[in-house]
Amino acid sequence: MPVSVPSPACSCAGVAASTSCCVGNSSSSCSSTTPSVESIGFYVTLVVTRWWNQYESLPWPDRLMSQVSGFVEGKDEQGRLLRRTLIRYAILGQVLILRSVSTAVFKRFPTLLHLVRAGFMTNEEYKHLQKLGLPHNSFWVPWVWFANLSMKAYVGGRIRDTVLLQSMINEMCTLRTQCGHLYAYDWISIPLVYTQVVTVAVYSFFLACLVGRQFLNPAKNYPGHEMDLVVPVFTILQFLFYMGWLKVAEQLINPFGEDDDDFETNWIIDRNLQVSLLSVDEMHQDLPPMERDMYWNEAEPQPPYTAASVQYRRPSFLGSTFNISLDKEDMEFQSNEDDEDEENPGGIIGRFLGLQSTDHHPPRTDSKTKLLWSKKDLEGHKAKHNSRDQEDNAWKLKGLDTFRATPLFERPGYHSAPQTPLSHTPMVFPPEQSAASKPYLVTGDGHSREHQTKRKTVEFNLNIPKKSPTERTRKQHLDQGPSNTHTTRKEHAEPHPTLENRDEAGT
Repeated sequence: MPVSVPSPACSCAGVAASTSCCVGNSSSSCSSTTPSVESIGFYVTLVVTRWWNQYESLPWPDRLMSQVSGFVEGKDEQGRLLRRTLIRYAILGQVLILRSVSTAVFKRFPTLLHLVRAGFMTNEEYKHLQKLGLPHNSFWVPWVWFANLSMKAYVGGRIRDTVLLQSMINEMCTLRTQCGHLYAYDWISIPLVYTQVVTVAVYSFFLACLVGRQFLNPAKNYPGHEMDLVVPVFTILQFLFYMGWLKVAEQLINPFGEDDDDFETNWIIDRNLQVSLLSVDEMHQDLPPMERDMYWNEAEPQPPYTAASVQYRRPSFLGSTFNISLDKEDMEFQSNEDDEDEENPGGIIGRFLGLQSTDHHPPRTDSKTKLLWSKKDLEGHKAKHNSRDQEDNAWKLKGLDTFRATPLFERPGYHSAPQTPLSHTPMVFPPEQSAASKPYLVTGDGHSREHQTKRKTVEFNLNIPKKSPTERTRKQHLDQGPSNTHTTRKEHAEPHPTLENRDEAGT
C-alpha cells in the first residue's frame, strides 16, 4: 500500500504544480523522466539475436559424417581406420573450440592431456600439436589434418571421384567456419558501456518512481491532490516489463556459462561423438533389405489418421480460381484464324521483300465484331479474303523469282571481297556460266533466256544501294561481251573472282 510521506514529499508539491511530475497513480505520471523504451528494446534485441546466432554456430557433424560414411569406401581395416580418423578429427576440432569458449567444457578438459586420456586425440597427435609451438588458439589444426587425410584417401583410391572429395571438403569448411564464428563471438562482446547505460537507466528510473510517485500530504490541502489509496497498477507493470527485459538480456548475453539456461555443451560433445562413430563404422554400407512398401499398387496413397487427428484432414488446395463456375456457352472457344490472316496479310517473306503495299490495310475486326455479321457478309468476306490471298501468292512468287535471279553481290546487305579493283583499269569478268552452275538462277524451259533479259529491267523495292561508277562500268562490260582488248588482258591478268568462282574453287 502506498506510503504517505509528510514534509519531505511536500517538496515535490511545487514541482507538481508546474510540471505534473508527482501526480499519483496516473498512467502519464513522470512520463518525461521514463527511459527510452527504444533503447532498452534495441539492447534486448541485440542480445537475443547474438544468442541465437551463437547457437546456430555450434558445429553439428551430421552432414559430414554421412558423407564420410558414403564416400570413403572399403570395409577392410584400412577403410575403417580412415573413416573413424576423419570423423574423430572433426569432433576434436569441435571440442577444442568449445573448450575455449565454454566454462563447463573447460572444467571437463582443463588440459590437452585430458583430451588424450578421453580418447579425442592420440599421443602422436598431441606431440604434433605441441611441436607447432604457436602462441595462438590451435582449434584449426584438426581441420587441416582432415583435409590432408581426405586427399590421401582420394590418392589411395578410397574416394572414387573428385566431385565427392570436393563435396566433403566443402562440408568440412562449413564446420570450420562455424568454429571461427564461436571464437569471434567469445572474443568480441557487446560493449560494456552500453550494458551499463541500460542498467543504470532502469534502476535510477524506478528509484525515482519510488519517491516521486508517493502521495502528497493531505494536510496541505493542495487542490486536486486529495488522499488517493488506489494501487499504482501502471507503475507495477512498468517495473515488471523493464526489469524483466534487463534480466533476460543478462541471462542470454553469455550462453556458454554454467547456468540452467545456457547451452548443454558437454551433452553436445557426447552426442556428436557417439552418433558420428556409429555412422562411419557400423553403419557403413549396412543397409536394410529393400521391400515393397504398403502403397506399392496405389496411385494415390492415403496415410491413415487417428481419432485425435482426423479433424485435421483437409482436401488438397488447388488455387483460388478453381471455385469459379462458368456457363457452358462461355467456355466455347472462338475462331481466331481470320484475325491472324488479317493481321499478317503479307507473311514473313512479304515483309522481307517489301511486297506489302501501303494501300492494303484491311478493316480491323475481332471475334466480337464478327458475331454481329450476317451470313451474307461472312460469305463476301471469305471470298474477298481468298482473292486477296491469290494476289499475295502471285506477288510472292514474282518477288522470289526476281530476288533469286539477282546476283549475290548486287543484293542488299551483301558484303564480300573488295568490289573495287586495286588499279584504275576496269576489272573484267569471264562470260556468264551456264544456269546449271548457278544455283540461284531460275531455270526453265524456253523462257529462261527471256527471263534473264527481263531481270535487268524489273525494278523492285529492295532498297538496293546506288551503284558506284566502277560497278556501272563492270555491268557495261558484262552486257557488251568480251572484246579483243579484254581477251588480251585476260591472258595476262586473272580476273577478280566472283562468289560463284570462289565457291567452285573451294569445292
